[in-house]
Amino acid sequence: MINGLLHALILDEKGGAHPIENSKQLHQWQPTDGKLWVHMDYSQTDAVDWLKNCGLLNDYELESLTADETRPRITPTTNGHMLFLRGINLNPAQSPEDMVSIRLFINNDVVITTRKRRLLSVQDILASLNNNEGPCSISELVCTLAHKLTSRMQTVIDELDESLDDFEEEIDEPSKKFDNQGLSQLRRQTIALKRYLKPQKEALSSMVNNHYPWLFDDDKAKLNETTNLLIRYLEELDSSIERALVIQQTITNQVSEQLNQRMYVMSVVAALFLPLGFLTGLLGVNVGGIPGTESPYAFTAFVVFLIVLTGGIGIYFKNKKWL
Repeated sequence: MINGLLHALILDEKGGAHPIENSKQLHQWQPTDGKLWVHMDYSQTDAVDWLKNCGLLNDYELESLTADETRPRITPTTNGHMLFLRGINLNPAQSPEDMVSIRLFINNDVVITTRKRRLLSVQDILASLNNNEGPCSISELVCTLAHKLTSRMQTVIDELDESLDDFEEEIDEPSKKFDNQGLSQLRRQTIALKRYLKPQKEALSSMVNNHYPWLFDDDKAKLNETTNLLIRYLEELDSSIERALVIQQTITNQVSEQLNQRMYVMSVVAALFLPLGFLTGLLGVNVGGIPGTESPYAFTAFVVFLIVLTGGIGIYFKNKKWL
């Protein structure tokens, strides 16, 4: 078997599929045998060689189908169309916003999907085909894959909303230290998700609004629901970005207000003790002629005078509503 070939199936158009057992049978496949779904790991050299020699792709199209980075879109090719989609990264020890790319070549008789990292949505479709409950056509296969990729985003987006709820609760608890780093990480995740979902929405909308020979009108209704679901997720991401920004601004305002209050208290204290410092400094100079040096009550009188002066300044500040 070809190294990098994950599976090759012929749809029986009844919800099931027949696996192709060896590379010879795959090379001998003809459109009259049934609709073919080939799924490959494009990081393997043998898989790339097969794509190059299959006669369906030119060099430019092959390069696009195996590129390291892709943007979600749909584009025409010589023998069909290429569709680039992204799915949430649910692989262990991976970040969800590091979305997994899957690339599709589609025409009336065959669909070729390539990926580098595992996608659970593909495994779901394989399981449904094994149970004779899977897609019956290439059109339904593509629409089902798009729907499963989109529906799996719900859990991650809900987790983002719950995290934002926790951050909003932390704002109301001044005694608890706010996790600024966690909020920044959440904002980066949200922005990264939106980066790929917005062009993906445009690609799916293009599929709904335009005619493609391999896409049946009956499946466009399901694809339209997938597009609407993706639009809702984008709106939730926009809302999450705005909520995160409001939380960050609120925290910044709280810190600024606390700093201003502390600076205000320090300024009032400095203003109260400024005359006292001036007088004590003036009387503390080591020169002759300082009044009261011969009187035993001079120090007591001076302390009382300072207390009265401080009280008078405090009353003045109170009347001015500075305290």
